[in-house]
Amino acid sequence: MEWAITDMMCDMDGISYQYSAANPEPSHQHLYPSVSQFLRDIPAGAIVMDAGCGNGSFISLFQDRGWQLHGSDLSPTGIAIARKTFPNIDFFLADGQNLYADFLATVGPVDVVISTEVIEHVYDPRGFLRNCYDLLKPGGTIILTTPYHGYLKNLLLAVTGKMDQHFTVLWDHGHIKFWSRQTLTQALQETGFTNVEFAGSGRVPFVWMSMVLKATKPA
Repeated sequence: MEWAITDMMCDMDGISYQYSAANPEPSHQHLYPSVSQFLRDIPAGAIVMDAGCGNGSFISLFQDRGWQLHGSDLSPTGIAIARKTFPNIDFFLADGQNLYADFLATVGPVDVVISTEVIEHVYDPRGFLRNCYDLLKPGGTIILTTPYHGYLKNLLLAVTGKMDQHFTVLWDHGHIKFWSRQTLTQALQETGFTNVEFAGSGRVPFVWMSMVLKATKPA
């Protein structure tokens, strides 16, 4: 997604990106097939929330499914672009680390929460996951994607001298959490989610670009 990392703003007690266009993120090309596969059984009429939707470009890829689509983000510029570009989707400002009380009061709980490449940016990931849990109906589904980290990939990064580039510690307001399959699974289970499923996304097995986890809120 098009954002100016050096042009940040503080809003709603957090840091939000300044978006300048509705361009899709390059990662959408490899994330969409994996996310779509996990959502293959979601029926028409389902209520689907993209938590951390940015400029709305990813959730817009599902407009042909007959779902009721919603997107939330902390970025005022992202939400403004999303509303202008994708008028058939409901977008609103929200901090995913705080309860979506107004949304729950007006729309109610949802069938699916999607969140792509967000949780690695979140200071309070447990709070974020609790809010996603509270957003879901009993039996609802969460789909999370985040950059993949694992032993083989990290070993290859180390021996090729690309560790510093990959972990991007000089990217102001960039990734602050580096998840493995095990740690993200644990965080989901601690929150109360069950039936955690995993898929790698992009590149070759065990050096995937991202991972996609699906989990269920018990009925």
